[in-house]
Amino acid sequence: MCGICGELRFDGQPPDLGRLGRMLHRLERRGPDHEGSYSDGPLAFGHRRLSIIDLSERSDQPMHDAELELVVVFNGTIYNYPELRRELQGAGFRFFSDGDTEVILKAYAAWGEQCVERLHGMFAFAVWDIRRQRLFLARDRFGIKPLYYALADGELRFASNTQALLASGGVDRDIDPVGLHHQFTLHAVIPAPRTILKGIRKLAPGTSMSIDTEGGVRERRYWDLYASRPPVPRSEEEWLEAIHESLRNSVRRRLEVADVPVGVLLSGGLDSSLLVALLAEQGVEDILTFSVGFEDQPEEKGSEFEFSDLVVEEYGTRHHKYNIPNEQVLTRLPEAVEQMAEPMVGQDAVAFYLLGERVSQEVKVVQSGQGADEVFGGYFWYPLMDAESGSDLERFARHYFDRPHEEFLEMVTPAFRGGDYTSQSIERLLAAPGADTFIDRVLRMDVTTLIVDDPVKRVDNMTMAWGLEARVPFLDHELVELAMQAPPSMKLGPNGDDHKYALKRIARGLVPDAVIDRPKGYFPMPALKYVRGDFLDFMHDILDSQACRERGVFDRAYVEKLFAEPDRHFTRLRGSKLWHLALLELWLQRNVDAAVH
Repeated sequence: MCGICGELRFDGQPPDLGRLGRMLHRLERRGPDHEGSYSDGPLAFGHRRLSIIDLSERSDQPMHDAELELVVVFNGTIYNYPELRRELQGAGFRFFSDGDTEVILKAYAAWGEQCVERLHGMFAFAVWDIRRQRLFLARDRFGIKPLYYALADGELRFASNTQALLASGGVDRDIDPVGLHHQFTLHAVIPAPRTILKGIRKLAPGTSMSIDTEGGVRERRYWDLYASRPPVPRSEEEWLEAIHESLRNSVRRRLEVADVPVGVLLSGGLDSSLLVALLAEQGVEDILTFSVGFEDQPEEKGSEFEFSDLVVEEYGTRHHKYNIPNEQVLTRLPEAVEQMAEPMVGQDAVAFYLLGERVSQEVKVVQSGQGADEVFGGYFWYPLMDAESGSDLERFARHYFDRPHEEFLEMVTPAFRGGDYTSQSIERLLAAPGADTFIDRVLRMDVTTLIVDDPVKRVDNMTMAWGLEARVPFLDHELVELAMQAPPSMKLGPNGDDHKYALKRIARGLVPDAVIDRPKGYFPMPALKYVRGDFLDFMHDILDSQACRERGVFDRAYVEKLFAEPDRHFTRLRGSKLWHLALLELWLQRNVDAAVH
């Protein structure tokens, strides 16, 4: 797990190594163990390493294979690298290290661009083919590992976060109107390739990109997800057995492929509790678990310790519990926002940031439950959508969009008023072939698009800010492919109202009943949901600042309307609309504006 960056020139000039150094500086927190760089003609690579597999210097990066004339920088983990290594050795390849990085080099030499189809894991990497003078970029199937780029007339630059690209200079920092519409309609999800900034793009999940020194760019989609029933029907018990076994394999892979201890982020919900149970089921002892909680508000509790404690007691884990006061949340909030590669409104981003700080003092790798809700139908809005009438877009939008297009037009100034870009994107995604029912189409879109730029990105950014690798077993692509074939009744139950039906059935007898039968919970962060007191003053200072007024994105009458009744303006997903505005402006000030000075 690391931070990567690089530059490829198209104009015959050598790369700017000073620029590479500035990018590496902004990636330091992702990889505190080693820094390396490499240059060859028009190409320069930079790498910051977090040592997880083969801790020796033989696996330092950039990794250069002189015999094959290939160089790689890689962020992530390849869980099937031992099997691939044996296969490649059988084909005659000789290895000089013991980790997964060199396996990518040999795999590219053996199978070319198709090598990504053989990789099982989370990854973003770049290979420089010295002989062909060609750069190859690739990102894993669910975008668990980030890969941003800036493509101009004379060059391409890439990095693991936008901060590195902004620090390199010369990037168009203007706000992308299409990205802005998605930001405020899709809960801060801006689907690839766009971001909130015109000059920065991101490689889509399940996609590779090949670039030559003339500036020619070719993208290839190497993986698609289908949500259709298999030709041979299965009974409910057969589905449960297959999913259970696939989950066991996924959790085991993410435990065994590491040369350092692996812990579990235990929230107190079904998903993370089931991870602990599956580890124990396979004989793992002395499991390290970590939980975080915050101050209560009158409307909502700030922790789920009562449930995580049950799991700790059941399995005797070596548990670490952290309780964080609201005053620390507000003090550390700007710091957390500075680590967001893109502006994220999910209220648990700060929670993960503060948890990551403490967990990183104990371990380098954790397993986390992200993805279970999207893969197995855990959110309250799925049954509501399913019961609706109308087009797929109408059914989805009524229960998910943060604000209708008309309100977006009211919120922004005339310069940012355009078409209903989000509806166009969602309609296209839902209409893609290969999904049998409405719920199949929604879950597939959630898993392949919405989750990428919401919970998955949030966990990567907030943990990697502390050099902590988060592994997500519920997003093992073989598990997801299996789950997507299962009928909707395996997610929402026989009557369509029993969230995560398959996981609950599997968990029964492994996880305490109180955890299984509790109402669906969300990472509690009530201070950012019920905006009052110091938090309200904080948001007022941001949105009334000179920088915000000069930026001219928000219509002032709309801002004042929210401030007049801050506790009354919520999105359909129960997020604070005031927080949405303040978060974007704060992100722009701390990341984009700060990069200029």
